[in-house]
Amino acid sequence: MAEKKTPTAEQTKTSLPGFIADFDVAKLFKDMKVPPMPDMEAVMGAHKRNLEALSDANRVALEGAQAVARRHMEIMQSTMAGLTETLKGMSVTEKPADRAAKQAELLKQAYENAVSNTRELGDLIQKSNTEAMQKLNHRFAEAMNEMKELFKKA
Repeated sequence: MAEKKTPTAEQTKTSLPGFIADFDVAKLFKDMKVPPMPDMEAVMGAHKRNLEALSDANRVALEGAQAVARRHMEIMQSTMAGLTETLKGMSVTEKPADRAAKQAELLKQAYENAVSNTRELGDLIQKSNTEAMQKLNHRFAEAMNEMKELFKKA
């Protein structure tokens, strides 16, 4: 059995078509301009600070949502207590005209309270969202400065 001989590089070049014969991997990598690797500790530190800022913003948003829920519950309890007192007061027989005037006044108060309470809850939500976004915006600005410095060093 005859032993199969491996072709030499010169023989391979002449037997391969076109660009493959002239392809030199070593030259390709030598000519490539690969940017230097950034400081991985700095990159990982930046990612860690990003996650901490995101976690902090989420905590602020959660605390805000809890404050809104607590205040909403307080408003509901107050409203129900007020309604109970109003119904007790309405059970006393009065002239129909007086009762209608009292009902109109109660309706006006209920509307004003509802608007006031809705505004208060909206302000609580807005305050919470603003604080969370400020934390994220602050970290984003820091991260951009960190990346600029990192690329200056590279």
